[in-house]
Amino acid sequence: MNLKTSFEFLIDLRFNNNRNWFNENKDRYVEAKAEFDSLIDAIIPRLKTIDPSITVTSSKECVFRIYRDVRFSKNKEPYKINFGALMGNGGKKSPFAGYYLHFQPDGSFVGGGIYQPDGPTIKALREGIYSNVDEFKALINKPEFKKLFPEIHGEKLKTAPKGFPKDFADIELLKHKHYAVLHDMPNEDWFKDDVVEKILDVYKVQSGYNRFLNRLLEH
Repeated sequence: MNLKTSFEFLIDLRFNNNRNWFNENKDRYVEAKAEFDSLIDAIIPRLKTIDPSITVTSSKECVFRIYRDVRFSKNKEPYKINFGALMGNGGKKSPFAGYYLHFQPDGSFVGGGIYQPDGPTIKALREGIYSNVDEFKALINKPEFKKLFPEIHGEKLKTAPKGFPKDFADIELLKHKHYAVLHDMPNEDWFKDDVVEKILDVYKVQSGYNRFLNRLLEH
């Protein structure tokens, strides 16, 4: 597995992020996306053996569009400068914890969990963590987990979330707006024959975390 074509396309797109260039290089985009899709298709069946809750069967259900929604953004560039995919129960639109892959020159990472949960979902997660805080802390403090995922990623509330005691000893764990984790992967890893194995090794460590979060959402 080699993502050289995708890598080179994304570098050029970074410096030519406009519709004219993209349309002139549409064939390159199609080839680059096909290469990325092949990586995801190679990962999915093996990921299912790690986490049987995954329902997706192909990259079509997982890979995000490269086209940006610029309606409410100050950044009006029309295209993302990465390829991304979310593998899990329900694919890229799933509300459940999944396995994310972000491929971007100088900015690639793998990980997942839950990013940008809606109101009922974040409430259920906080309530579940509050009721099972020792189990959650044991998961995120395992040495192999901490090595790959040193922190929960994203913004946090400045104060205790509504409905939870401010004097709760582990209140910081409830302030997260997202329960996502990520592990950076350097450029050179994506050109090696064992890139799928490297990604799956990360997901193996992450799988217990995802199962915990998804259990909280099933009640």
